[in-house]
Order: sequence, then C-alpha cells, then structure tokens
Amino acid sequence: MKTHVSGTDAVQMVCASTKSKIAYRIYPDSRDASVAVANEIARLIRSRAAESRTAVLGLVAGSSPVDVYAELRRLHAEEGLSFANVVTFNLDEYYPMSAECLQSHSRFMHEHLFDHVDMVAENIHLPDGTLQPECVADYCLAYEQRIEEAGGIDIQLLGIGRTGHIGFNEPGSGTDSRTRMITLDGMTRIDSSSNFFGVENVPRRAITMGVGTILQAKKIFLLAFGEGKSSIIARTVEGELAPSVPATSLQEHPGAELILDEAASAAISRIQSPWLDEKVVWDDAMVRRAVIALSQSLDKPVLMLVDGDYNENGLQDLLAEYGSAYEINLRVFRHLQSTITGWPAGKPNQPDVVFPKRIVLFSPHPDDDVISMGGTLTRLADQGHEVHVAYQTSGNIAVFDGDAIRFAKFAREFCKEFDLLSPPVVELTQKMIRFLGDKDPGEVDIPEMQRLKGLIRRGEAEEGAIVCGVPAERLHFLDLPFYETGVVRKKPISDRDIEITVDLLRNVQPHQIYAAGDLSDPHGTHRTCLEVLFAACELCHEDEWMRSCAVWLYRGAWQEWPPYEIEMAVPLSPQEVDRKRAAIFKHESQKDRALFPGADAREFWQRAEARNAHTARTYDQLGLAQYQAIEGFVRWKGMDR
Repeated sequence: MKTHVSGTDAVQMVCASTKSKIAYRIYPDSRDASVAVANEIARLIRSRAAESRTAVLGLVAGSSPVDVYAELRRLHAEEGLSFANVVTFNLDEYYPMSAECLQSHSRFMHEHLFDHVDMVAENIHLPDGTLQPECVADYCLAYEQRIEEAGGIDIQLLGIGRTGHIGFNEPGSGTDSRTRMITLDGMTRIDSSSNFFGVENVPRRAITMGVGTILQAKKIFLLAFGEGKSSIIARTVEGELAPSVPATSLQEHPGAELILDEAASAAISRIQSPWLDEKVVWDDAMVRRAVIALSQSLDKPVLMLVDGDYNENGLQDLLAEYGSAYEINLRVFRHLQSTITGWPAGKPNQPDVVFPKRIVLFSPHPDDDVISMGGTLTRLADQGHEVHVAYQTSGNIAVFDGDAIRFAKFAREFCKEFDLLSPPVVELTQKMIRFLGDKDPGEVDIPEMQRLKGLIRRGEAEEGAIVCGVPAERLHFLDLPFYETGVVRKKPISDRDIEITVDLLRNVQPHQIYAAGDLSDPHGTHRTCLEVLFAACELCHEDEWMRSCAVWLYRGAWQEWPPYEIEMAVPLSPQEVDRKRAAIFKHESQKDRALFPGADAREFWQRAEARNAHTARTYDQLGLAQYQAIEGFVRWKGMDR
C-alpha cells in the first residue's frame, strides 16, 4: 500500500511487495522521518498520562535518533509535553566507559534529551559501563528484571550498523539473546572510530540488550538514514532471517517498522524497480531510470535495446505508452548526450549567456572542493570565470595530534632561529606541546590547539585551490560556528551560521553556486552545511542576482550520483585527472590515512578517481563517448518558480 499524506507524514509504504518481509516507511528526508517518530512517541506519552499510566521507552544513542530527540525537546518546551510519566531503558553502552566520557551513551542521552525535559531521575535506566567484570552478568539480569517490572517496553528505537547489528548485537546473536556483555565486531569498531579519534581507542566490548529483549517491545522503530545504510536495509527488508544479520529478526515482530529516508531505501527492489510492483507514472525521470537500469542489466548500449528487451523485463507498460523501443531509446540517449559539457558555466559569445560568470563553490570541509569537483573547478578557473571557494568549516578535528605537535615545534624553532622568540610565543608553544604530551584519547583539544589544527587545514586548502587556478584572495574561510565544538558532535544550526553564508552570497552575487550533495558523510557535516546554504538561499531568493543563479550539487567523497539523476556531466582528460590528484595531495594532513575515513578504507584521492572513472565507464557502456573520468552534477530545484 502506498499512501500520500500531508506534512511530515510524507510517503508511506507498507509491505506491498512480495519481496518485503517487514513494514517500512519512506520519507523525503531524515528530519521529516524523525519528526514523525517523535510525534508517535508523544502520542503514547500523552495517552498514557491521560490514563495515569507510565510510558516505557527503549532509547538508543547515535546519529540516527538525534532529530527525534530534538523534536521531543521542542514538544516539551513549546507544546508542554511532559516526561514525568516516562520510564526509559537505553539499549547499550561501551565497556569500559564512564558516564562522563565524550563517547558515553549515557552522556549522549543527557545532552540530547534527559537534561532538557522533566524526566524523573529514578525513571532513567542506562547500562553501566563502569562495573567490575565479575559484576556484569548479575547487573544484566537485574536490567532485564527492571524492564519486566516496568511492564515491558512500549516503543523501542533502534539504529542499524553495516553488519546488520541492532544495539550491539553483532552477527551471530540469536533471537533468544538477552542483556549481556558482548565483544564488538571489527567493522563496528571501525564505524565507531570517528567518535573515538581512531579505531585503536574504541573499546572492544559493550553491554547491550539482547535481540530477544528487543523483540519483546510492543512497537519497534528502526531508524536508518543515508546511502551508506541502503545495502543493509535491503538485506533486512528482503533477505532471509539469519543470525548473521541480527536486524532480520525484526521480520518476526508484527509491530516492527523501518523508518527510512529516500537514500536509505534506494537498494530495496521495489524502490530500485518500482515498475515491477505497481503502475508508475512514466515521466522523464522514471523513463530514464528504467531504460538505464535495463541497459545495465542486459549489458547493452541504450540504442541497441529492442522491443523484446522491454517486454521480457517488466517494461511492457513503458513500451505500450511510447510505441517502440526506438523512440524510447532515442529519448533517453539524447538526454544523456545533452548532459555532457566541457563548459560547465557556458561558452563565451553566446546569446543570453553571461560570460565570464561569478561562481561560489561551497566546500563543507577544507578538501571537499578538490576531492569532489577538482576537475570542474580547474575547468571553471581556466575558462576565465571569477571563481570563489567558501570553506564552510575549519575541519580542525580531522588533524592528527602528531601533525599538530610537529607544527607547534616548528613555530617555536622558527621564531628562535630568527630571534622572534618572545615570552608569549614560548608560553603558547609550550602550552600546546605540553597539552598534546599529556592528552588522553578522545580528550577535547584546548582552544589554541583547535586553532592550530584549523590553520593547518587552511594552509592545505589554499595550496590545493591554487593548483586548480583559484587565487588565495578568492578563498573564504567561513568557520561556521555550529562546527566549532572541538568534538565530533556538533551544535545545532544557528542564525549566525546562516548570516555568515548570506553575507558571502550577497557580497559575491554569484551566477552559479556549487555545493556538496554528498550526504553520506558519517558525521552529518555535509548535510548540515547544505541545510545552512539552502536556508541562506531562501533568505536571498528575492535578490535580483538570485533569480538567475543556478545551484549545482556535486558528490564524490562518499558516493556518486547515479546516471539517471545526473544533469550535467563534465568529462576530464587524463591530464586533468592528474591535476586534480595533485590538488588533493596538497591536503597532507588527510593523506595516507585520514583521521575519519568512514566505511571506505581508501584514501580520498583513490575514492574520487575510482568514482569519476566509474561514471565515465557507465556513460561509455550506455553508448556515449568514452572519457577518462566524469564529474557529475544535479541541479537544485529549490529556488525554481
């Protein structure tokens, strides 16, 4: 069943396909999904309060529920939602782990929810990561008993890991497992490494509710957002129930639902090929999607597809609507052909074309510009446009301490060599060197060290941009305040973040804007930076320059646009690929081993080249010209009228 509803309850899909073994809902973005879940929690809390009963919630830490908790805080502050009748049990905790540690799930819950609402302290239950090992088993039995005494969990929130773990129930966890100590899977530790400033600092064990404990909840919402979760979500929805993928156990729970954004749902068969399950509207986008999928599945260029290919692969309706494979093929081929351009900002001496253009490229981190669109950036600069690069965040948490201490020592020795070593310089450098020498794993850098690391990344960004032909005077380091916490967890977007961006836009008045639409960044910085930019564009929408400004979204650091979505494809020659690599190499602090590599172990230059080459091969296989590499872009439609 597919229903169209208003507001945050956008598009809902529930077990319509024969391949689907669990209910799921898909929302346009993670924020809509989170608000919908928060509203369901609020309804439960209010209904139980009206009956003078408690509402028992199973809660989870991590990036997935952040917006759920934000909406619950808002409902409490603005709409009077009381948590006085709420009892909570958290899903898991690292072991060993003190409640005060930055990475503690206990600290996460207090910072994101408990400290902001009227919870009764005695009603909050969090696994204790400070127990002596010999006490853990009895503690876990008592935790189970407390859940039972509370009447069982009414709503359980879950996230999901790449291995399919729910809680810290790693592959192999049975449906009868209960709250216990568990050894963390290697992939789980890698995925957690960003929060701990390196995998070597991630605890090897954790305390977690068992799969059996989770399955006793009356209602379960599993939250999954972003392209990085799409493969495991498809396995959870359509795969066989297997202990090797603990999330598949939710298939046996009648009250379990997956709450997804569009990106996380992308690999589900019904989403990949909706025409196989239901009638679809054959608009241009759906036609492209179907024809490209058919071409790729048969390994045939688009123009070589025949009527039989359509009829034998579930596309009879498309063929009937257009009459012949020839007409459909030509339509899609011409579109693909039209996306390819060596002049991303237009050619000179063309009617109604402004040339040269003013262009602003927004880079969430100090290296996303060259990693994701270094070839196009070079092309724009070489073609004579006034190109500006705006680095939205300092990227200061992504510098290894060893690099920072080397710079601090260099500064001290440099000043000594040229008789510039004043007492303040000595004091500052010694303070930073001493801090790094005594620093504990995961400890927040002192402000001076954060600034030094930001300067390291700023210098690398300048060198990389210069390789691409952008002069230093057109580089803008915005240092958006939401990022400047010194830790992985960031502050909410503020008016100041948007104001800084609006000021830059109105100062430059660009004809084109490029921004990162690469939203699988594991910490959400790309997503947040994009939200800031969109909010700034909305504030500028009545400005004369904004009315004719095109906003293009790039990818490349974490994933690439699929071919049916690409609206501008900029081909790169071998020489341009080499120049792009040289620009990326200027980011030495991210070279060889990035501090936060995410799920992809390759260096960023390797990821970028592989993705650009793959896009070029895809165009070639579809029957287009052969290129060394292609950078793809999609136009943001938000300002269209």
